[in-house]
Amino acid sequence: MPSVARALRLAERIRQEIADLMLRDLADPRFQGLSVTDVRVDREFAFADVYVSAVEANEDRREEMLKALEGARGHVRHELAARIPLRTFPQVRFHWDPTPERAERLESLIDQLKDAGQGTRPAEKNG
Repeated sequence: MPSVARALRLAERIRQEIADLMLRDLADPRFQGLSVTDVRVDREFAFADVYVSAVEANEDRREEMLKALEGARGHVRHELAARIPLRTFPQVRFHWDPTPERAERLESLIDQLKDAGQGTRPAEKNG
């Protein structure tokens, strides 16, 4: 069984190679603004879960991007297998990463709380 460190190295290499593929080889306009945020490889190297996100993507655009990635999954796996030497290459599965949207929402909530707190500060005592 491969070590955890080896799985992490493989995941990072897959992330880099997919990002490169999206920039150079996959000329689909649906991938515009798409970035690979994370890759997780299971312990047996059977599956590579690829998490993607885009800055300004609504629900319809997300579905369109994931559908395009699923359509290109065979090509992506073939290219990755050619670039990364492994006996058998893991199956690639694409997932949407909601983390950037959550972070943006949390930031706006914090900003709202800060703005609301500006006018309601208790009076300071002199003394």
